Amino acid sequence: MLIEKLCNNHDLSDGEFRTLLETDVYDDALRTAADAVRREHYGTEVYLRGLIEFTNYCRNDCLYCGIRRSNTAASRYRLTEEDILACCEEGYALGYRTFVLQGGEDAYFTDERVCRIVSAIRERYPACAVTLSIGERPRASYQAFYDAGAERYLLRHETADPQLYSRLHPAELHLENRIRCLYDLKEIGYQVGAGMMVGCPYQTTEHLIRDLRFLQELQPDMIGIGPFLPHKDTPFRDAEKGDLYLVLRLLGVLRLMFPEVLLPATTALGTIHPLGREMGLKMGANVIMPNLSPVSVRKKYMLYDDKICTGEESAQCVNCLANRVNSAGYQVVSSRGDALRCRKAEK
Repeated sequence: MLIEKLCNNHDLSDGEFRTLLETDVYDDALRTAADAVRREHYGTEVYLRGLIEFTNYCRNDCLYCGIRRSNTAASRYRLTEEDILACCEEGYALGYRTFVLQGGEDAYFTDERVCRIVSAIRERYPACAVTLSIGERPRASYQAFYDAGAERYLLRHETADPQLYSRLHPAELHLENRIRCLYDLKEIGYQVGAGMMVGCPYQTTEHLIRDLRFLQELQPDMIGIGPFLPHKDTPFRDAEKGDLYLVLRLLGVLRLMFPEVLLPATTALGTIHPLGREMGLKMGANVIMPNLSPVSVRKKYMLYDDKICTGEESAQCVNCLANRVNSAGYQVVSSRGDALRCRKAEK
């Protein structure tokens, strides 16, 4: 049976992956196996990552993204260092022990500014982890952020196929450079997160299998995937949404391929289906990323249309999610939530 083979070997042939991904026949068995593996390694724990979307300026012009450079309809903003620290203060009181600073590739936030912000967070909250998700930078910049106290970096590769990558991004962006960034981050010592969009325009099953092979090579600590969702002010405004059930299937596959990896149940999952995040948790996910950004800017950080939780206060958001997590049979914990391989390395 394919699921048993994947559980035992953490791998399948390309043809077997294709069979698994292109049918719902194995979904129930996959869900049972993925949940068993996540419980074996992480129990029922679900880790919070406090997301602070601190700038929606971006120098890039990716065809799928609502904050792309050429979107003149976007209402741009930047949070100040004081704003960011206020988000962390509120988040810490609510039980967050990881803060994720996410933004577009904004030249205003120089290495010096980013380092100052990271250092200030670590000084005030030494027990907390700081994660950055601010795109492609030179290796020296990544090293500076690491030296300032950032321990984790999220950089979704989006797709591991160069031709598909070029169809989703402007000519000045290259998959080769994104992969270089990911390996630079690993070599420096970050806990690294990668991942792909599922169901984006032009994507095939072969592209997804190539993503799985790339992730096998990279061996990231976190893998973030979610459905493609269109934005009304992008060239892909009329494209179809990604398939919820294919995303869930891939979450289960990833849990069996990488038993110790951190897998988020993303906001995009909750956007495409009211119970999407709960469904993701039952397919092996064990991380959720509630929004700590000020309510005044949440609707401005709109990577895709109809994003959920843009009007909730942070306390509302985390309480709502905690209840949802409990209803799915898991529990939110106040912990940094390091990947198991990182915990073992520290012992």
